[in-house]
Amino acid sequence: MIYDDIARRLQEGDEDQVPRLVSQALAHGLAPEEVLEKGLIAGMNAVGVKFREREVFLPDVLLAAKAMHAGISVLKPKLAQEGLPARGKVVIGTVQGDLHDIGKNLVAIMLKGAGFEVVDLGKDVPPERFAEAAEKEGAAFVGLSALLTTTMPVMAKVVEALRSRGLGGKVKVMVGGAPVTQDYAREIGADLYAFDAASAVERAQALARG
Repeated sequence: MIYDDIARRLQEGDEDQVPRLVSQALAHGLAPEEVLEKGLIAGMNAVGVKFREREVFLPDVLLAAKAMHAGISVLKPKLAQEGLPARGKVVIGTVQGDLHDIGKNLVAIMLKGAGFEVVDLGKDVPPERFAEAAEKEGAAFVGLSALLTTTMPVMAKVVEALRSRGLGGKVKVMVGGAPVTQDYAREIGADLYAFDAASAVERAQALARG
């Protein structure tokens, strides 16, 4: 099936063949939404699992993401006509005082690959900036990353900032990073804890499905 071919080529990071196969699928009359879900997103999800299992590494993920974007560029006009399946918008960033962003960047790539719209605020982001962006963008999720134990308390301040804007419960908060734990996420009132990029995507998808 052509969906399997798209997913396989995407996992190989083949940014020439992925758009060609997507065009071929559309020419055969396959629905754009199905090409996205069963081909591109399925392939990127598989990359996420392989990354978690240490079967592939960061350069492989980046190549797969490039192939994903090449395929989506072919799909975009059709999806715009028929309406892109809404998975939700995610505001993501590394919290104030922390300049580490490799993990955050990987999560952003994986979320985009899974069909989420991602607004990346970068690193060293103050709590109020997260809250402002979540409100302005109509975000379904806010993703917070911290690698330093000293910056973890900022995550709690982001939760407070969202509540002060009346967004508590409406905007789901997902936290992650090397020192962060499920217990800490629960303690500060975060909705989701992700120990790696693949789990971040899986949990966001599950919550988006309701």
